[in-house]
Amino acid sequence: MSEKKSLIIQPEWGIMDQSSLGPNFHALQSFAMDDTLCASVGSGRSSAVARTWVHHQTIVLGIQDTRLPFLQNGISYLNALGYRVIVRNSGGLAVVLDEGVLNVSLVFPETERRIEINRGYDAMLDLIRMMFSQYGVKIEAKEIIGSYCPGSYDLSIKDKKFAGISQRRIRNGVAVQIYLCVNGSGSERAELIRGFYAQAKKDEITKFAYPDIQPEVMASLSELLHVPLTIQDVMMSLLQTLKRTSGSIYSSQLQPEELAIYEGYLTRVKERNDKLDEG
Repeated sequence: MSEKKSLIIQPEWGIMDQSSLGPNFHALQSFAMDDTLCASVGSGRSSAVARTWVHHQTIVLGIQDTRLPFLQNGISYLNALGYRVIVRNSGGLAVVLDEGVLNVSLVFPETERRIEINRGYDAMLDLIRMMFSQYGVKIEAKEIIGSYCPGSYDLSIKDKKFAGISQRRIRNGVAVQIYLCVNGSGSERAELIRGFYAQAKKDEITKFAYPDIQPEVMASLSELLHVPLTIQDVMMSLLQTLKRTSGSIYSSQLQPEELAIYEGYLTRVKERNDKLDEG
């Protein structure tokens, strides 16, 4: 664990489990939910929250992806394969969300002093290493060239990426978000995003350097650990780990006064995505 006291160690953790809401649970709802939790945790209305979520057949683009020269071609390609496409409100590039990908958001208060960006990333790294410590593998945080949405906190085992981390900050709250490829084929997901860029960029020269995706550098945890992991297995490991690092965990849900805040954030993310449809 990091030398400085890890942010994983909290007096208590609220757990909001949205991992089994099914195909009708839209990714835009997730991003509005994390913004709401940031505001709530940052204001002191709520303790730190861990939210888990799964979305079906969804491609989440980053802001840079919306500047691709043939974006609509890329979106049409993904739609034809049965995927819906949205744009998220945090950094990064295109990622795949499906029923084999567990997303975890850790929402921390920034009430006393600012949480350095790397400290937020390190908290998630600490958590994942603790959750999978029984497998005796080395989980590294470093950029995996050739992966989709590459970044310095790509998580990998033997140079194969299985997770990526992003952050979002609102009103003294920090949400550190990770997608964990739990099962299924990591390389097939990468092939999907490679196809998107082939359609949306073609051979055009762009100011921004979009990733040259090499599907073989990505894998799921089931593939890397040689264990048939389920979303429920990883959920159980998450809950057990957070229980060990805190005074208590409890089931959390939005309070009535937070619902109006949520609706406001949801309207905002929908408006941003309506512009994508108009493009």
